[in-house]
Amino acid sequence: MKDSSCIFCKIANGEIPSTTLYEDEDFRVILDLGPATRGHALLLPKEHYKDLFDLDDETAAKVLIRAKRIAGRMRTALGADGLNLVQNNGEAAGQTVFHFHMHLIPRYQEDHAGILWKPGSTTAEEMEEVKRLVDSQ
Repeated sequence: MKDSSCIFCKIANGEIPSTTLYEDEDFRVILDLGPATRGHALLLPKEHYKDLFDLDDETAAKVLIRAKRIAGRMRTALGADGLNLVQNNGEAAGQTVFHFHMHLIPRYQEDHAGILWKPGSTTAEEMEEVKRLVDSQ
């Protein structure tokens, strides 16, 4: 299913031009117009899925396979020192376009892309509570 009002559906299906790094029958990988680093790309399914939780299992598995393949090529071609795969779900998590997509972000020493976070702390009791809550679902 495609969403005629979704900009990422239009890009993924070639209705809006993009710089395409990879395309197959299910996905298009494009360069991001607002890159965090040189080579920052977006992996877009051609079908419309709101977020990770909307993906069927088969598509979800294909996402990681495609991400690994393209990210490896990007890392080598661009001489990146590392690579982040970033996938946001929901506004609180930073999702701004509600069409599932994965960021492939090459990382370079001293690039200051700012994707890391400051680790917090927890207790054994808090971890057990989280485990209990997740196990109950």
